[in-house]
Amino acid sequence: RARDLSINPIDTRSSVMAGTRSATAKAAADIEDARHVAAPMAHVLLICLQACCALVTVIEPNLHILATATLAVYAGAHRSIKPAAQGNTEAMTKQDAMRFPVIGSCVLFGFFVLFKYLPKDLVNKLLTVYFVVLGIFALVGCLSPVLARFVPKSFAGKVMKFGTLPTIPLITDGPSKLECTPPELIAGVAACGFCGWYVVEKHWVANNALGLAFSLTGIEFLTLDSVQIGTILLVGLFFYDIFWVFFTPVMVTVAKSFDAPIKLLFPRVVEPGSKSPFSMLGLGDIVVPGIYVALTLRMDQQRAARAKAEGKPAPKRYFPAVIFGYFAGLATTIAVMNVFNAAQPALLYIVPGILGATFLRALIAGGVKELKEIWAFVEAAEEEGADEPKKSK
Repeated sequence: RARDLSINPIDTRSSVMAGTRSATAKAAADIEDARHVAAPMAHVLLICLQACCALVTVIEPNLHILATATLAVYAGAHRSIKPAAQGNTEAMTKQDAMRFPVIGSCVLFGFFVLFKYLPKDLVNKLLTVYFVVLGIFALVGCLSPVLARFVPKSFAGKVMKFGTLPTIPLITDGPSKLECTPPELIAGVAACGFCGWYVVEKHWVANNALGLAFSLTGIEFLTLDSVQIGTILLVGLFFYDIFWVFFTPVMVTVAKSFDAPIKLLFPRVVEPGSKSPFSMLGLGDIVVPGIYVALTLRMDQQRAARAKAEGKPAPKRYFPAVIFGYFAGLATTIAVMNVFNAAQPALLYIVPGILGATFLRALIAGGVKELKEIWAFVEAAEEEGADEPKKSK
């Protein structure tokens, strides 16, 4: 009995060493995640576009819109790869996709009523506070990986704890631990200063920085699990956009009244001493198509990995065709808007662009058989090695 209860010191040391190696490997992986910057060149170009337009010369607004929106979708799609593989995203279900246009309509009409019957300044002040708080977190998420690459790995991976943050209504679901890494702390201080500049000046560069941070974060962490869900969502919002733009004044009124970073602003001219007029693009015209474009990128990677594992030829890629479909749809929106000199629902042209690119690419690649395979694609069923299933909204 004494022998049965004895502890082998060699086994104990082995277990401790294995646990230490596991903890060390996990810490190293966490540091690499903190330093990971997806599609860095696209991010650099986005920054250069805004800086050039603000500091050097006004870029032709139509080209500015096309370049900014397409780069944001491209960068956001690549940012979504790692969180989706780790199961750290919010996955939209078919029911969510069906309800989305209805919920969006209720929210849009609610804002229309608020702006109609309440002082516009009061509504915008409340919205500014809400979006500034969200903007700080969004900017930290975008800036901290970049800052982490310029500090030693050992410093970037340290976790500093500051207690617990209570539940913030409409922002957090429950109490959250207040802990961060040094790059996140530095990014947080910079984000607070930047958001303070936005509140005081409401400069279009600050507005666009917050809007792009929201767009990149939305595309990164909100995912679609299948082409079918993406099609349901896009078709529903296709009719949503048409109805609220062409048949009511609601969409245009809210867009013009809403003084918060829910839209990107593109200056048309710069005249000293006068306020420059702006062209506008709603964040929904970036994020909603963007999460579908991101799905096609992850689909390409997963299908390629599966084909390689099975010793088959690499399948045809869809991401280049679909992001070109987005670019073409947005370009068509701008062209029609300029011809008729009237606001246009961007999804009227973007949705056929990206869905048409998907299904036409499938027919060219392999006919009806390929089309059926793409239509049946479900990301959750294709993933291997994810630590945990994705969260459903």
